Amino acid sequence: MTTNPAQPGLPVGWPLIPVPDAQGSLHWPTLEASVRQTIRALLVTEPGERLLHPRFGAALQQFVHHPNSVLTRRRIRDRIGETLGVYEPRIALSNLTVEPQPDAPAVIVVSISYTIRMTGQADDLSLALELGG
Repeated sequence: MTTNPAQPGLPVGWPLIPVPDAQGSLHWPTLEASVRQTIRALLVTEPGERLLHPRFGAALQQFVHHPNSVLTRRRIRDRIGETLGVYEPRIALSNLTVEPQPDAPAVIVVSISYTIRMTGQADDLSLALELGG
């Protein structure tokens, strides 16, 4: 993590997938966008996939062929909570749920509510994961 030169003191990372603006310039993300990008990256990255960070990622792929049971959802919830605690210290978790999707028995929905510690800004995001078991 580094600081945005335009906003010294705010810990942000360079965008994971930088997209140029209409003039072709690349910009640092806001603190909120940086946190959101990091959380999403943690959830979809497997350890060993990120260069120079061999432990980065929640390793959720290991649950793909597990049954959509209370035990599996609890393990996923615990894994996500641990991963966010280690790799995203800029947030305080408010709520973390892993629930079955009612109309798709093999799909779970991960919902994360958090507050950015530096600003008090609350945000949330959700991600669907197909277990297939």
